[in-house]
Amino acid sequence: MANIEILLRENVQHLGKCGDVVRVRPGYARNYLYPNNLATLATDDNKRMMMRKRVRLDAEESKRNAEIDARVNALTGITVSVAMKADDGGHLFGSVNAAAIVELLARVGRAVNEKDVRLEAPLKTVGQHLVKLHVHAERFAEITVDVTKEG
Repeated sequence: MANIEILLRENVQHLGKCGDVVRVRPGYARNYLYPNNLATLATDDNKRMMMRKRVRLDAEESKRNAEIDARVNALTGITVSVAMKADDGGHLFGSVNAAAIVELLARVGRAVNEKDVRLEAPLKTVGQHLVKLHVHAERFAEITVDVTKEG
């Protein structure tokens, strides 16, 4: 059976964005896309209606992307410092974890959630460490955590 042309009413992952005309199998359209109100027939009237909706959605998306870019730029390049007890080799008696980084950022006026701090393992050595902060989807900001020896 041949593929049919449909018009997407919403963004569908791995298929297309709202307003796109795509070709899919009839069963996929009939059993999933149509019942979930994700697609409609690709008629001229429906295409005109979706064009107006797509213009509005694109404007909202560009505004949201600008806000995300502003947040990434505000966080990128920040350096926070912490002094901890360490031995002569530079190994800490303890560690700097995500919760400590959130607290350090709060001191400089940047609020982030602990789950947004991307650490492979807690920081256990003296020195400068790059830490990624998850901002949105696949957007990250990178900060520097400067761990110094106390005393």
